[in-house]
Amino acid sequence: MTNADLTNLSVSEITARLTYGTWRFQKNWKPLHVVDAEGCHFIDATGKRYLDFSAQLMCVTLGYKNKAVIRSIEEQANKLAYIAPGFATDVRATLSTMLLEVLPKGLEKFFFTTSGTEANEAAFKIARMVTGKTKIIARYHSYHGSTMGSIAATSDPRRWAMEPAGKIPGVIFAPEVNCYRCPIHHHYPECEIACVDYIEHMIENESDVAAIIVEPVVGTNGVLIPPKEYFPRLRQICDRHGVLMIADEVMSGWGRTGKWFAVDHWGVIPDILTTAKGITTAYMPLGLCATSKKIGEFFDDHYFSHGHTYEAHPLTLAPAIAAINEYKRLGLIDRANEIGAYLGTKLHALKEKHPSVGEVRGIGLFWAVEIVKNRSTKAPFNSYKDKVNGTPLLVDKVAADMMKNGVFIQAWVSHFVIAPPLIITKEEIDTGVKALDAALAIADAEVQP
Repeated sequence: MTNADLTNLSVSEITARLTYGTWRFQKNWKPLHVVDAEGCHFIDATGKRYLDFSAQLMCVTLGYKNKAVIRSIEEQANKLAYIAPGFATDVRATLSTMLLEVLPKGLEKFFFTTSGTEANEAAFKIARMVTGKTKIIARYHSYHGSTMGSIAATSDPRRWAMEPAGKIPGVIFAPEVNCYRCPIHHHYPECEIACVDYIEHMIENESDVAAIIVEPVVGTNGVLIPPKEYFPRLRQICDRHGVLMIADEVMSGWGRTGKWFAVDHWGVIPDILTTAKGITTAYMPLGLCATSKKIGEFFDDHYFSHGHTYEAHPLTLAPAIAAINEYKRLGLIDRANEIGAYLGTKLHALKEKHPSVGEVRGIGLFWAVEIVKNRSTKAPFNSYKDKVNGTPLLVDKVAADMMKNGVFIQAWVSHFVIAPPLIITKEEIDTGVKALDAALAIADAEVQP
């Protein structure tokens, strides 16, 4: 293929022809050509505006064109665009100091990456180096990244294509927390949190568990919120058995749940916290692996065997400083609770109206609407296998209808993730919910008695 072969193709066609669309079949991929964005909307090449009801990949937390964040990138580019991570920089010291103020107390040593995936890779390596153990416990219905280590700890269809190589030695899976569809067929609160007790059973029957990695509030796989007893008890279990707790806050951090980080809801301090996305409101690719002071001190006399070229890249650090200041200036952490309650009320009203809605669940500005073909049985319209086999998904049909009406929403197998920018207004929420309300008629028509 030559440039001449592409002359008459559109930007969308060139994109599909020459680049990979992630997590999808490539045939018939027709990506929307986006040319601009501002506030809570993005704009396509025809000038049509779309309300971003999921902050893209739950990451554009401050919305588009935040002037302070943009200015920080410009100023840093003019000052120092890059220096190797072995050097100290003003921006690195400033951000590190600011992180001490917003992270759970006790996390005092930082490794900067360029994605949440890389942050989790760092967490696994650190856990194994510090403990001298090898096994990592993850949970089903989780997502921790796409590189070989992080995908091995992921338990959804995105891992399946990597088997057996994707399942690195030493990763084992525990039941997820899902009180709507409990994987071990219990009912809260009568269950007394049996799912976390099962994790202790796993630790007791495995030889060398280094760490457990959990999303405090599960993201893509359904905004699964644990009962209040879950994390305090998991912390006790980890301490009792010398297992490190890794909190994957890539999606749930930075005010998304109404706290700086989701673990703050339960007063639990992990040994390692990983995050990305909202740390720069996705304007630049930055991830963070934050560890306890105790873990940091271990490497005073032990070799820290990890690193990469773009670690602590100055251009990625500057917007994080600006973003943290903007979260504070705009009062967005508390606002996520206020505006999130408004969104929740609207979404719960949809459940009363639409027989296809099985459950509405959320915290802060992090919500999921799960659709089912039968409320009594909770049977979903589609399965994980449908996703990887290319079977048309009902959630995708609903999302496509919303796009026609100018609202973008993330759909995953049997639910929608609603996590708009934290700056969204009540009027914009009304617009998004109205589009979802209309589109759910598609699902209602497929409900089975």
